[in-house]
Amino acid sequence: MNAVTIGIASRDETNARFLRAMAGEPQGAWSTFASVADLWRTLTPKRWGLLLALAGAGPVSVREAARRVGRDVKAVHTDVQILLNAGLLEKTPAGAIDFPFVNFR
Repeated sequence: MNAVTIGIASRDETNARFLRAMAGEPQGAWSTFASVADLWRTLTPKRWGLLLALAGAGPVSVREAARRVGRDVKAVHTDVQILLNAGLLEKTPAGAIDFPFVNFR
């Protein structure tokens, strides 16, 4: 089961995790932000709901993602771009979006 931990981490904490990974110690998937303000600016309640709807769904179109959360396609497209830039979503070669995790916290 793929899981990602989303949280706050200093540069030192991130570097230490990187060094442990380079030494062969499994670290799991992480997506960290430098501050609480950065996290909440990126992960608004609607974007969090979008991630919940996409968890374990596999690649979907932006239109399908909007249908799943009951929101306007244009608004979801904007949120998708922000989540792509944050590294939380991935884009497939075919242009679909993917949240490659089943669990996140």
